[in-house]
Amino acid sequence: MRSAEAALRRLCDPDYEVSSHYLIGRCGRTWQLVSEERRAWHAGHSHWAGAPDVNSRSIGIELDNDGRSPFTEPLMRSLEALMPGIMQRWNIKPESVIAHSDCAPVRKCDPGRRFDWKRLAHQGLSVWPGLDAAAGEAGPARFRADAIRFGYPDEEPSLVLDAFRQRFQPWADGPLKTADVAAMADLAARYPVDRDANEA
Repeated sequence: MRSAEAALRRLCDPDYEVSSHYLIGRCGRTWQLVSEERRAWHAGHSHWAGAPDVNSRSIGIELDNDGRSPFTEPLMRSLEALMPGIMQRWNIKPESVIAHSDCAPVRKCDPGRRFDWKRLAHQGLSVWPGLDAAAGEAGPARFRADAIRFGYPDEEPSLVLDAFRQRFQPWADGPLKTADVAAMADLAARYPVDRDANEA
């Protein structure tokens, strides 16, 4: 959308059947649009950690950005002020803070490569691969298995790789590389999902 106000109008229009719990503008202003106790329609058809329907299991935060520009400092500060309370109220672990592109790689690409996930991870608001990750078997099968173990849906491998890179290796392109496999292996080893709990 061209502005936070335009996004606000769209998110509050029932004809579009899209909503989120929060919207943060580039200026740092935060709007609460849906009570946290209610379901918001922000993720659409989605899947994470063995569980479908991310909308029913999440708090959705939309960020005012055109997908190409850096996220503004006021927006980031507002997000960092908002997240700890949500995570505490709902017992959300840092590894469960995900992007729309993570849970719906076939359809979504937000927040995109310009979002600073590493900054959030340094504050305990998300996770980041370790610097000394060992690749082991550096191939597509290993990457796919570890991606599923970390939480990614079992979708087209190229789309999962792109979603992973948007978040963890935004500088990377081309075919799967050893660094991708190493980073995913580290994430899967440190933050494997409990699929039995999520599928219950």
